[in-house]
Amino acid sequence: MKFPLEELIEYDRNMYEITSAASRRSYQLSMLKDPDIEINDGKVVSLAARQLFTNQIEFRIGD
Repeated sequence: MKFPLEELIEYDRNMYEITSAASRRSYQLSMLKDPDIEINDGKVVSLAARQLFTNQIEFRIGD
């Protein structure tokens, strides 16, 4: 699975939020040793980004 560049280019919301969410999700996936990481050739950040852009997970930035 490659990094979702097209979705990133088309993303029209706050870039800081999506970057922060991808970083946090990547950390979660690493700590949980999610089996999808192996399916994705060990590319945790692209897996996290794909989950965010396809709305598999929801995120919100708190105060």
